[in-house]
Amino acid sequence: MIYFDHAASSWPKPEGVAEAVAQAINEYAANPGRGGHQLARQANAKIRETRALLAQFFNIQDPRNLIFCSNATHALNQAIQGIVWEAGDRVISTSYEHNSVRRPLEYIREEYGVEVDYIQVQDNGSLSLEELESSLDENTKLIAVTHVSNVTGAILPLAEISVIARKKNIPLLVDASQSAGFVPLDVDELGISLLAFPGHKGLYGPQGTGALYIAPDLNLTPLLHGGTGSHSELKEQPGERPARYESGTLNTPGIAGLGAGVKFLLERGMETIFKEEQELTIYALTQLSEVQGVQIYGPGLGEERAPVIAFNIEGIASQELAHILDQHYSIATRAGLHCSPLGHESIKTEQIGAVRISFGLFNTKQEVDQLIVALNEIRDGMLGFV
Repeated sequence: MIYFDHAASSWPKPEGVAEAVAQAINEYAANPGRGGHQLARQANAKIRETRALLAQFFNIQDPRNLIFCSNATHALNQAIQGIVWEAGDRVISTSYEHNSVRRPLEYIREEYGVEVDYIQVQDNGSLSLEELESSLDENTKLIAVTHVSNVTGAILPLAEISVIARKKNIPLLVDASQSAGFVPLDVDELGISLLAFPGHKGLYGPQGTGALYIAPDLNLTPLLHGGTGSHSELKEQPGERPARYESGTLNTPGIAGLGAGVKFLLERGMETIFKEEQELTIYALTQLSEVQGVQIYGPGLGEERAPVIAFNIEGIASQELAHILDQHYSIATRAGLHCSPLGHESIKTEQIGAVRISFGLFNTKQEVDQLIVALNEIRDGMLGFV
């Protein structure tokens, strides 16, 4: 199997991830923070270790401000629904948002009367910073942006957006689902208020893992209330972090695997990773552009992008093309709207969707060559090209 679906979930995982999960299950899978015995302490130590590794990876000064979630969707809902909203409040977002941002925003629009505005993003990830800044007013309570489009791989100008957010003293929520582990990201340097990310994509951890960074000056209402393993005498949720936002038993085996994935990335280095994946993405774009009838969306050659490419072949439905690639060539891609109808509206494919290929560290140019051969054969066979 050639796996080109890392934007959905990375596979295979680096050596050490499965071993870390198995070790946790087999050797110390007690309840972290819920007891004083040695197995509970060992489980809790692994949680702390992974939290510290993630803080190092994203340059978060205090690991206690990073809370574990079940995935990025959970983290984004905690971030958005954790704010105390009132009728007349405003949120500024973008036309490239995934449903995991859009749907919570539409929920608070309906539930609380919050005004939500989406700034249009261009194919290459650029947007009008003047429009963004002029759209902010005294009622704007949040700026919520994706870092990288899961449809086109376009990288939004996060540094410039952050400058505007800090200038206006408005919290900035960043959805790093497609950038964490793919694109260098420094929370402290950028002054990000809220950072949501999954563990199972670019960080190479298991599914069912993710996290949310909450700036120390933000106090969100917990999405969940319940057992935290501390301050059991209180009837209300404790105020200290991270316990305030981590009710219930954490996924110790998954978090152990996530720690192994982050260690792998730290050892390899994000600059090296980004360069390697850029080279493969450029190669794929070059080869794809030579396929007759292909339409490629997003940033072009010479423009920086994450390792995500969406395309169509004129005359072949995206779902059918992806199905043939899977069934006849054992090439895994993803077709459709990719849970991002706003993104597809931006590139005018909301009616037809697109085929998406996305790369990880273990993909090769030879695999891209096999994809190109397959696409040419499919096109010739279905459309009668010679």
